Amino acid sequence: MTVSNATLPREHVARARTAVFVVFTASGVAFASWASRIADVKATLGLSAGQLGMVLLAMSAGSLVALPSTGRIAAKFGVVPTIRVGMLLSLLGFATVGLGVDLAQSSAVVAAGLFLVGTGIGVWDVTMNLEGAVVERMLGQTVMPQFHAAFSGGTVASALVGSGMSWAGIPLLPHLLLSALTVTALGFWALRSFLPRELEFSDAKEPVNERAATGGLPTTDRSPARSAWLEPRTLRIGLVVLVAAFTEGTANDWLAVAFVEGHELPAWAGVLGFATFLSFMTLGRLLGTRWLDTYGRVPVLRATFALAVVGSVLVIFGTPWMAFIGAAIWGVGVSLGFPVGMSASADDPQRAGARMSVVATIGYLAFIAGPPALGFLGDHVGVLRSLLAVGTMALLVQVILESVREPARTDPTTAQAEPARGAS
Repeated sequence: MTVSNATLPREHVARARTAVFVVFTASGVAFASWASRIADVKATLGLSAGQLGMVLLAMSAGSLVALPSTGRIAAKFGVVPTIRVGMLLSLLGFATVGLGVDLAQSSAVVAAGLFLVGTGIGVWDVTMNLEGAVVERMLGQTVMPQFHAAFSGGTVASALVGSGMSWAGIPLLPHLLLSALTVTALGFWALRSFLPRELEFSDAKEPVNERAATGGLPTTDRSPARSAWLEPRTLRIGLVVLVAAFTEGTANDWLAVAFVEGHELPAWAGVLGFATFLSFMTLGRLLGTRWLDTYGRVPVLRATFALAVVGSVLVIFGTPWMAFIGAAIWGVGVSLGFPVGMSASADDPQRAGARMSVVATIGYLAFIAGPPALGFLGDHVGVLRSLLAVGTMALLVQVILESVREPARTDPTTAQAEPARGAS
């Protein structure tokens, strides 16, 4: 029997929302388990900044391989089986990374493991965002930043654990393996409460929250025959996500190293700087849903990207204490770019899978170019000064932020007289 969102009980949608929170959180825990130990890996393997950048490139390459086809795979086999495959690939990759650092002490083995991690997390990332976009449309309110806040919350908790592991000198293999097994088990449990497959790529025309009614995308964006790679709006959204991914990913990969090498702090303090960034990124995503519903996507992103500039400048040129403040401001500044881009790419539910794959692929190019580029700059001007690239990118993106503008909202008085329409 075909299930429609008009007949799906509200409780089922609420359970699906909770399940999406859990899956996002698990993804954040998995990612930060690795990111929190990057400085330890650099020291253990004796890597230069440029060499570390090339190792980090393997993870980005794995994601880039997976992203273009993930939307089609999820449409064919379903969201739940696709996420499960991503989780299992990540588990295998983390085990390989731990073996490469603790036993083989080989950057090549670590890179191979990171390629698997990147592939798994790339599949996992796009598919959970697809599910989140469907839940958001059915609820009729902005919730995507909250899902990404769950991811950030997972990274905060995991980074704090990683800081303790680093301080105690715990090897990477037991740390990464325990983390991966835990999040995989948690994720498999949560996936049981995802929406029925019939709703995954359907046009949700009646939100559960009947007060919200949105629509009005240009007709040129609703052509099912046109490749998403040929749509100017989709490509511009992808560039916004690319900058958001670069400003966020740079902190993920290099902030702890910058605190250690640029401000001459111990490794555990560098991880705390990274945790500060993650904590305030989480806070920005939690508060951001109200900001977005009140002021709209474009004004909010203009303000937050400007904060990213200010925060990165404080990290680079401030004292160690000012750098911690800068990490907090930077975290708020990058908090909303990625989730808003994901929501914007899924404004038309019938084209959500194809467009989100394109946007995610473009966004993840930042993870391809970012690590080696920052590593190259770090070898010549120092890791700390190389972070100036963040402020530059955050300023340039202001030119194309109009591309993420939400569909026109229906007047509330009209919405009461007419049937509500789902976000398109």
